[in-house]
Amino acid sequence: MSQSAAPKPPTGASGPPPAIKTPCVKVCVVDGESGLCMGCYRQLSEVAGWTQLTDTDRARIMAELPSRRSRIRPEKLAMFG
Repeated sequence: MSQSAAPKPPTGASGPPPAIKTPCVKVCVVDGESGLCMGCYRQLSEVAGWTQLTDTDRARIMAELPSRRSRIRPEKLAMFG
């Protein structure tokens, strides 16, 4: 008794789409003063629309994130280590 091979994907199928790069660190707490997520430093509108942005727009935002950290008071950030 022979086992049949697993079905092959249709010709031209490329599998799942590549993962979208994200700065999310699973600390989803918004700072009321700055309006930024205290984990990734994105604005809520950026978090909500992340998958609809172009790769270029996501890269631009990600490049800005380190400088946004200074918009949140250090004592608040200390809560997250």
